[in-house]
Amino acid sequence: MKLARAIHFDESDKRVFHNPARTGEWCISGGFEFSNWGEADLVGKARQAFSNGWMGCETFGRVSCIAVTQIESQERDVIATILAQHFVDIYGAPSVDAAHGTALEEIDQMADLCADHAPNTLLTVSRELTPSGVRESYRIIESQQADIMQFAVHGHLDDEPHSH
Repeated sequence: MKLARAIHFDESDKRVFHNPARTGEWCISGGFEFSNWGEADLVGKARQAFSNGWMGCETFGRVSCIAVTQIESQERDVIATILAQHFVDIYGAPSVDAAHGTALEEIDQMADLCADHAPNTLLTVSRELTPSGVRESYRIIESQQADIMQFAVHGHLDDEPHSH
């Protein structure tokens, strides 16, 4: 099974999100957080989380970019339990047991999104508020392109500056 982890190319997520996700944590869409939002809620950093943020499954922070990777079934189970507890703590679910199925559905939706992509494929999300609710769309950056991006962002093979 594949899922995706938070990835950062620079410090921008720390500036644009109230609570940035931790690099490497497993992520889901997290669109459910916005199910009752209206235009008045879409201001500042909250707007950025709505518009472009994946949800980390440990910090419940947001991240702009995620990378597809394999996940083991026991890791999936741990994430489901953490997410179910979040549903109890934040959304008033009656118990972790009652919320566990919903947590698994969220993880499975994310796994479906990741299933057809090679490891290291990068994904971004874009959300908009429509009359019928929140609409999500995704941008896929294939791993070959991602490797080039990482090299470009993270520097050179040696200490000598290069002109491009």
